Amino acid sequence: MNIAYIYDAIYPYINGGVEKRIHELAVRLVRRNHQVHLYGMQFWEGEATFKKDGVWYHGISPAKPFYTKGRRSIVHPFSFAYMLGRHLRGRDHDLIDCQNFPYIPSFAARWATRKTPLIITWHEVWGDYWYQYLGSVGIIGKYLEKRTISLADRMIAVSPMTILALREHAASEEIACIPNGIDIRAIEAIEPSGKKSDIIFAGRFIKEKHPDLILRAMAILREEKSDLKAVFIGDGPERERLMDETKRLGLEDNVSFTGFLPSWEAVIGMMKSSSVFVLPSTREGFGIAALEAMACGLPVVTIDHPQNAVSDLIRGGCGISCPLDPGALAGAIRTALVNAHILGQAGREKARTYDWEKIVDTIEEIYQKTIEEVKRA
Repeated sequence: MNIAYIYDAIYPYINGGVEKRIHELAVRLVRRNHQVHLYGMQFWEGEATFKKDGVWYHGISPAKPFYTKGRRSIVHPFSFAYMLGRHLRGRDHDLIDCQNFPYIPSFAARWATRKTPLIITWHEVWGDYWYQYLGSVGIIGKYLEKRTISLADRMIAVSPMTILALREHAASEEIACIPNGIDIRAIEAIEPSGKKSDIIFAGRFIKEKHPDLILRAMAILREEKSDLKAVFIGDGPERERLMDETKRLGLEDNVSFTGFLPSWEAVIGMMKSSSVFVLPSTREGFGIAALEAMACGLPVVTIDHPQNAVSDLIRGGCGISCPLDPGALAGAIRTALVNAHILGQAGREKARTYDWEKIVDTIEEIYQKTIEEVKRA
C-alpha cells in the first residue's frame, strides 16, 4: 500500500502523542514493505521533502506557531490546508489517514483526492468544550468538528471514550478503536537516568493539562516531605506562569524544568528514575505518555474527568484518579508514593497489551479493508 498521513506537526520535530503515533505506525508499515508519506508543516531546516528510515517527509508549508495567547492558532490550519490541497492533487496514494484536528486539512484532503479512500483518525471530540475554549465563537469549531465526521470513508478512534463521543453524531457509522501503543522492548532496554525525582510530568504546558496543579499539590506535600522533588518535561504557553508559580510557592529547590528533552530515550530514562507520573489533565484523547510511564513501572495519578481518557487507561489498579483540586491531588500523589510498587506492577502488566506490533497488525487490516470497500462502491 501507498499510505499518506496528514497532520500539521511531524515527529521528532514536534513531540506529542499524535505525532509519535504516526511515527511509530509509519516506520513499522515501511518495514512491512508499504510506502509511507507524512505531510505536515516544515519544522526542519534544509530540503522540504526527504526520506528517512524509509519514510517520506513532506514539509508542505512554512512552520508557524501553534499557539496564540495560550490557544491553538485558527490561522495556520487554513494556510496548511491550502498547501495540502495543492500537494495532494495528482498524488497516487492508495489511502490517506488524516488526523481529525484541526479539521480544515480533512476538508482539503477530501476535496483534493475524491477517489482516494480517506480515513479520519479521531484523537479527541470536543463537542460543547468548544464554547469553554472560545466562548460564543466556539460554535464554529463545533460545527467544523461535526462536519468533519461526514468526510471519511472510515473513522478510527484511539479510545473508547472518543468512540462514545463520536456516537452522538454518527450512531450508525462503523468506528474502529485502534489505540496508541508503545515499544515494550525498547522501553525495557533503556537505563534509568542519574537524576532522581519523586514526581514527573511530561507533556505540553497548556491550561487543559493543569501542570500548575502539581505545584500547588507539592506545596501541601512539602509540609510532610521537605526534600520532595519533581521534574517537568516539556514546554508550552504556560511555561512562564509555571515558573512564576514555582517562585511564589517557594519551590525553586524542589522543582526542575527540563524543556523538551533531545530524545525519547532521555524521557523514558527520566521516567525510570522517578516514582510517580502525574498528569492532572482534563482533556486527553488517549495519554501515550501515561502509558509509557506505566510500562516503566510508575503508578499514574490523573484527574477524574469525562474528557480525560487516561482515567480509563489506568483502571485495574494501575494508578489513581481524583478531582481537579490541589488537596485531592496531593492526597492521590501521597497514596501513589506509598503504594508505588503494587500500582507500578499492575501498570507494567497492562502496558504490555499495547505493543505497537499488535496494533500495526490491526491497522494494516483496516487499511486494506477500507481500500477494497471503496473500490467496490
